[in-house]
Amino acid sequence: MKKEKKTDPLFSLIKSLSKSEKRQFKLYAGRLEGNTQSNFMALFVLIDKIHSYDEKLILAKTGIRKQQISNTKAHLYRQILISLRLSPIHQNSITQIREQIDFATILYTKGLYKQSLRLLDKTKSVAVAKEQYNLAYEIIELEKVIESQYITRSMSDRADTLAIEAKNINQKNVITSKLSNLSLQLYSWFLKHGYARNDTDTHTVEQYYADRIPKYKFSDLGFTSKMYLYQANLWQGFITQDFLSCYRNSQKLVQLFHDLPDMKKLHPVFYLKAVNYLLESLFYLQKKDKYQETLEGLTKEIQDEKIFSSENTQNLCFLYLYQHKINSFYLTGEFKEGTQFVKRVLIELDKTDKKIDAHHVMLFYYKIACMFFGAGDYEKCIFYLNKIIKNKDLKMREDLLCYTRVLNLVAHYESGDDEYIEELIKSTYKFLLKMNNLYEVQRKMIKFLRNLSNLYPHELRKAFKELYEELKVYEDHPYEKRSFLYLDILSWLESNIKGVPVEEIVKQKIQRKAS
Repeated sequence: MKKEKKTDPLFSLIKSLSKSEKRQFKLYAGRLEGNTQSNFMALFVLIDKIHSYDEKLILAKTGIRKQQISNTKAHLYRQILISLRLSPIHQNSITQIREQIDFATILYTKGLYKQSLRLLDKTKSVAVAKEQYNLAYEIIELEKVIESQYITRSMSDRADTLAIEAKNINQKNVITSKLSNLSLQLYSWFLKHGYARNDTDTHTVEQYYADRIPKYKFSDLGFTSKMYLYQANLWQGFITQDFLSCYRNSQKLVQLFHDLPDMKKLHPVFYLKAVNYLLESLFYLQKKDKYQETLEGLTKEIQDEKIFSSENTQNLCFLYLYQHKINSFYLTGEFKEGTQFVKRVLIELDKTDKKIDAHHVMLFYYKIACMFFGAGDYEKCIFYLNKIIKNKDLKMREDLLCYTRVLNLVAHYESGDDEYIEELIKSTYKFLLKMNNLYEVQRKMIKFLRNLSNLYPHELRKAFKELYEELKVYEDHPYEKRSFLYLDILSWLESNIKGVPVEEIVKQKIQRKAS
């Protein structure tokens, strides 16, 4: 796959603007006479019209000289950001607190100490109420500076008051920061190592958690600290494949936002992630009814557009909503119906352009490939798997890359495209051997696939049965069971044994669980 061509930052920023944001910028820039005819406005108008960044065209169509272009671009970039900052769409509690701190600083520099202190005190209350403790600490530090120049007898104990406030706020910051660090470190550990493969891995993760969790009293924790605590617990559960623990902590995380609805608007990304974790947990636990209920609730909130109004949150909405809608077809076994939904996914993926990272795009391709495999359309399954395999720059987890290769080989076998099957078996085998600590399910699959070409047609049914019996014992294994969530090998084997489509086998399993 070709490397992505670098896009000019200014060009990307202008193209990301909505119609209302462009209109507001023109009003903002035109507030001073002469700005509408300036170089930076000419540059803005031209870039807004063109489809790709072209410096030669800019020099030809505007009055900007080559030696001026760098400064003009920098000036325009800054002016757009200032305009966006002033927009009500981008205003929230955090930006408002920062704005008040800026105003207080200006009052202080003008020697209006009393006005500055009054504004800071009011803003500090808002910061504490919104649990913006870093900003609250910044306000206290500014108050200290001002108080050192503005002292009255009635405020003689102010130094002690500020010192105590600073200490309390700092303690809250330390706890929150440590919990935030732990959550991030566990997520990083997961991206690097993947899921625990044995008891040693589980013990390592549990010890890692125990060594880094700060001492705390739960009743003293605020919203933000609890949020990071639940996230850390959740990641530990995911890594150790304790999906029941994941469910409990993700449920607590979502409930935290439901108890304080204002926090959804203040932290929309964290709320979206919380619901995403809850849906993932329910999917792994195969709780179909609860999954559908949660997914419908998220869909309604997204359609309401009150919380997720920014471009960033809208991209996340697409990512989580469509991934989980795909998963919902897996839970019902309706793969053929799911392939119709795939068309919509691909249209939306194309619309997002490059706003979703390559890893998540490839994850979509893997889920789509599995959908076509379940529907019996092996050619399209192979088509989407090849998009992943041929992407040499891709940084996906090893376990996903492993199952991409295995599914690709199985799909080639099922499609009857056996012209290059020997070569494909060898390349897949070599790739998997490079991986460290393969699951036992993976080892048995490799061995089976390697010997597949040596079997006569009348021996296949017996071979499928033997492999099915070997793998069935791992279905509820604490570490091996995850293999069947990536790729439902057991249903594929059963379909070959019984001579019926995979989709039918999956539906039969779902009916048995429901009864």
